[in-house]
Amino acid sequence: MQRLWFSAAGLAGCAAVALAALGAHAPLDAREMVQSVAMILGWHAPALLAFGVWNDARGRAVAALMLPGLVLFSGAVLFRAFTGVSPGPIAPLGGFALMAGWLVLVALALRSPRA
Repeated sequence: MQRLWFSAAGLAGCAAVALAALGAHAPLDAREMVQSVAMILGWHAPALLAFGVWNDARGRAVAALMLPGLVLFSGAVLFRAFTGVSPGPIAPLGGFALMAGWLVLVALALRSPRA
């Protein structure tokens, strides 16, 4: 399972750099959306890397929300940026999954440690 999170972190980091460069050259109406996705991917790449290190059920629970959230959010925003067509509520669903992942992480951090 560690390989999955390390691979996802590497792909998110690479995509963040590529999208930041693409955003600099994207059409004006798409530029802000592309750069937003690059920023979100860049923030979550280290988190996914940490889940590879924190390889237990709790880390997998958080990552199980974040990884699909990243795919849904990023994919929907990029689709809209380059086609001008909204794919419906996919981006908000992805965003909610990302926020849920972070909130689960907070809840786990605040829980008392297991004996």
